[in-house]
Amino acid sequence: MKPRILVVEDEAAISEPLAEGLEREGFAAEVAATLGQARDAYRHQTPDLILLDVMLPDGDGRDLAREIRQDSDVPIIMLTARGEEIDRVLGLELGADDYVVKPFSARELTARIRAILRRGRLSERRGAIEIGDVQLDPAARTVMKGGEPIELAAREFDLLHMLMANAGRVLRREQIMDEVWDPHWFGPTKTLDVHISWLRKKIEDDPSNPRYITTMRGVGFRFLSPDET
Repeated sequence: MKPRILVVEDEAAISEPLAEGLEREGFAAEVAATLGQARDAYRHQTPDLILLDVMLPDGDGRDLAREIRQDSDVPIIMLTARGEEIDRVLGLELGADDYVVKPFSARELTARIRAILRRGRLSERRGAIEIGDVQLDPAARTVMKGGEPIELAAREFDLLHMLMANAGRVLRREQIMDEVWDPHWFGPTKTLDVHISWLRKKIEDDPSNPRYITTMRGVGFRFLSPDET
């Protein structure tokens, strides 16, 4: 079955060639020009990934991203004409998996889509991980701490999964960005620090003195080894 991509974009000059290009690349694309149309398509079509424009005729695409994140971890790539760092960080904070600034290369966007979908498939094939009182189930995409569910955005989950799957090893910042974001990521690298901070607030008893996720200054990050619990 072809991966289903929902394109939420009000400018036909962008959405039509984009949808046609996605179809040629082997995807099934559906276009929604408003938030209302996007909500209907999301509920009835169950897309595998959403390309979501920020500025739409009936509202802000980030509001829809926030709604979707309340009950789904479907990958979301934000499309916007604004490239300021604060806009990128805000979009990622709302749960977007990536942030692409217009005008963008069709080849680059397709590569990002494939990378995000590939990460999802890899996660489904890996077994559950338990370290200390943190349990992560890649197939169900759930995280528990001390038996209580922890709500994570999609990118937060992918980051925690990579760290836990490599527990005890020091992961370089570049290595994490390539795997969890994209090999061609050109956004702010401090995005990684922001996500690490969010994870610590959710899984650490004392985020200011982390036990699970430690910073290896000048190198990257390390998750607690099972032998150290």
